[in-house]
Amino acid sequence: MLDIRACCENCGKNLPYNSTEAMICSFECTYCKDCVEKVFFNVCPNCGGGFERRPIRPQSYLDKYPISGKRIIKPVIENEFRDLLEKFKNIEPKDR
Repeated sequence: MLDIRACCENCGKNLPYNSTEAMICSFECTYCKDCVEKVFFNVCPNCGGGFERRPIRPQSYLDKYPISGKRIIKPVIENEFRDLLEKFKNIEPKDR
């Protein structure tokens, strides 16, 4: 079951359960579309994987399966991410 985290881990932008801007990696690292495209170039700063649009949980299931209240905000330190980015940015996620 996805956590459906409430915000971008990099910039803190709110990403409600029905946001079309929420992106996740296979470990559910959650970022906004702007950070994924303009900062990370589709390379997860935690695992090196790619991102996909986070699915929207149907409103009818929110009571039974509530969204996470977690607000994880840990902005990426550019010079620490640089090596990982250079290693993977020109390789398709399926080939990493």
